Amino acid sequence: MISDRSGVGSAVEKREWLVGFYPGGTAKHQYGAADSFEAARAAFEMAWNIYFPTCNESNFQAWRDQCDWTEEKYRRFDRGERMPHDWRPPQRAAIG
Repeated sequence: MISDRSGVGSAVEKREWLVGFYPGGTAKHQYGAADSFEAARAAFEMAWNIYFPTCNESNFQAWRDQCDWTEEKYRRFDRGERMPHDWRPPQRAAIG
């Protein structure tokens, strides 16, 4: 993710970046700040090239499962339905 920073003074970097995802992420997230989008993008790409090789399919599947569960939960809420008593979010995948 690369985004504008809000609530910072004029002497502080205007962009921030973050590499990582949850659940399923394999390592500690990396983040930083930069003066421009181009500088933030370059720093992000360097961090991603270190982070991505630590991920495997089970890490991405854990993230997809959580997204699916969350979508279904909000669909049910929008219809005024309760969640089944035995319905649980997916378990976080093992790291590594």
